[in-house]
Amino acid sequence: MTGAEHALRFVEDGHVVGLGTGHAATAFVRVLAERVRAGLRVAGVPTSEATARLARELGIPLVSLAERPVVDVAVDGADEVDPGLDLVKGWGGALLREKIVADAARRFVVLVGPEKLVSTLGSRGKLPVEVVPFGAAVCGARLERLGLRPALRGGDATPFVTDSGNWIYDCAVDPIADAGWLDAALRAIPGVVATGLFLGMADVVVIDSDGRIETRVREGR
Repeated sequence: MTGAEHALRFVEDGHVVGLGTGHAATAFVRVLAERVRAGLRVAGVPTSEATARLARELGIPLVSLAERPVVDVAVDGADEVDPGLDLVKGWGGALLREKIVADAARRFVVLVGPEKLVSTLGSRGKLPVEVVPFGAAVCGARLERLGLRPALRGGDATPFVTDSGNWIYDCAVDPIADAGWLDAALRAIPGVVATGLFLGMADVVVIDSDGRIETRVREGR
């Protein structure tokens, strides 16, 4: 059994399912589509245009958050997971939409391989921050003042544009001593619309080590 197949255990008939972006999420969309073809009734809320296209191609019905603002379960990957199940996400570029869907979900299930497990967030050296283009220069300067060494994804000449029309700074970071403080400091910068710190959001983390599945559940969930 794969991690994606294991995540199907959290999906019930009639559920609204948040569909993440990236390799792990794509694997889940594919196995979910197999269940849909077998008769499972769900509606998907995609976190990116790429995921939306794949879901449509595979026959998964889609709805918007305007139509169904409460998501029963969201399934996505992560770039880092610490022992408390806090996350770094956004390396794939769907940062803001992923955070909105995860926040709207009654249960947020994260699929990772063991290489994504870290002792401290920031250990893999990159923290994405999504910003409004109008204020990007100001945001970049403020990020530098916080010591984060930001680099505009795609470069100054051809910045990467998210599906929400924003830009992303990839901040070179050392292991983060106080993720809560940093997240609050970043969100206080006018023009920052989302940070890659997903703190207190994951309910379940499914770790797939070459088919050996380990499940970790946040305390109190």
